[in-house]
Amino acid sequence: MPDEAAALVEAELPRLKQVAALGPVLDLACGSGRNALALAAAGLRTVGIDRDRAPLLALREAARGRGLAVAALVADLETARGIPLASGSCGAVLVFRYLHRPLAPEIERVLHPGGLLLYETFTLRQRELAQHPRNPAFLLEPGELPRLFPGLAVLRAEEALVSAPEPAAVARLVARKPG
Repeated sequence: MPDEAAALVEAELPRLKQVAALGPVLDLACGSGRNALALAAAGLRTVGIDRDRAPLLALREAARGRGLAVAALVADLETARGIPLASGSCGAVLVFRYLHRPLAPEIERVLHPGGLLLYETFTLRQRELAQHPRNPAFLLEPGELPRLFPGLAVLRAEEALVSAPEPAAVARLVARKPG
């Protein structure tokens, strides 16, 4: 279902709960917030950031309707301002189906020491499966995702073809900021 959390979020929920005391979970480019809502429902403090207001309004409405506290912030992550949060303020950062390579140092910056990064996005093989995205700027080269985060310790990295929520070629990374 499109409203369910990503499989990687579900699989890593125990680790996310372990880092919850370090700060909120930040869901970058969250859209309507399926991952943010799932984590808030699991009792985690959650912040969603997206540049588009309409999905954030849907996120706020869904959270309110379910009695969940999710902070939803409008911000263009592709500007020089980066992520509008303090350094070390997040216990975890989630990034799904979004790639803006210059944001990688910002993601490391907002992670609290000991915090987790969960990242999943498309690889170049996506062009064989679907019409979007096709722009190489939005597709990872083989083995690229862990290299974008040299300051983090890789706990899990893989590239795979997945069938849900739709067929896709993705890279996944779970990494921890040394603390």
